[in-house]
Amino acid sequence: MLRIAIQSKGRLNEDSTALLQELGINIDDAKRKFLSQSANFPLEVLYLRDDDIPQVVAAGTASLGIVGLNEVEEKGLKVRIVEKLGFGGCRISLAIPKAAPYDGPQWFEGKRIATSYPNILKRFLDEKGVKASIEFITGSVEVAPAAGIADAIFDIVSSGGTLVSNGLKEVERVFESEAVLISNDNLSEEEEKLLAEMMFRFESVKVSRGKKYILMNIPRASVEEAIRILPAMRSPTVLPLAAEGWCSLHSVVNASDLWEKIRQLKAIGAEGILVLGVDKIIP
Repeated sequence: MLRIAIQSKGRLNEDSTALLQELGINIDDAKRKFLSQSANFPLEVLYLRDDDIPQVVAAGTASLGIVGLNEVEEKGLKVRIVEKLGFGGCRISLAIPKAAPYDGPQWFEGKRIATSYPNILKRFLDEKGVKASIEFITGSVEVAPAAGIADAIFDIVSSGGTLVSNGLKEVERVFESEAVLISNDNLSEEEEKLLAEMMFRFESVKVSRGKKYILMNIPRASVEEAIRILPAMRSPTVLPLAAEGWCSLHSVVNASDLWEKIRQLKAIGAEGILVLGVDKIIP
């Protein structure tokens, strides 16, 4: 049995739960309080604050965890980063009052900086040779300059809207973060096998992201050109139609390229183009 720790609420909770569902792991959390169990996979889900997850995984109370890379870096505990998950992207940045002129990291020399991430900040300041006072704050870090608690802040930034609304501007992007799957460094053989099964499923989910299945009728004489346009993962599927001189061509295309590919295919005679979503692609 594996136990995975995920954030108890917020966007990362929603994304983590959605990922487990994509992996075919059903969790009934409608009445959950602290711990839920999957009905179709040997997995328990432990719901925690995000900053507690690295510690719980390092201690072995949970085998796995889904948490922001920023929390792993800040805690500095002995855990294994199994996979970057592609969601929960953000950055930790230094921000100063909007009206203040900025000429580089030396601006922070002798200043007070409010943050919930003192360890990441200290490493950055040490690298830049800057001596500043770090004020550790949990909660609404962005109000610290206006409250006279600090001269600047070091905090998570997503869109930057919160900084603007508090009269601040971002001046240094220090750490890029996203959600990661972490594991205890001493998993049992059974736990490693279950983790390998989860990662096999995850690879299928990852490969299918941003893909569309496309099929069409196309003149036989245009098949070679169509294959050039749609190379697919290995090669498109081409099937003869009852109508003489026509084929059915099936392929997979990146969603970002879809309309350009359709334009090219129409130009060589493709008809009846059907586009479908892709649920899973098994590598």
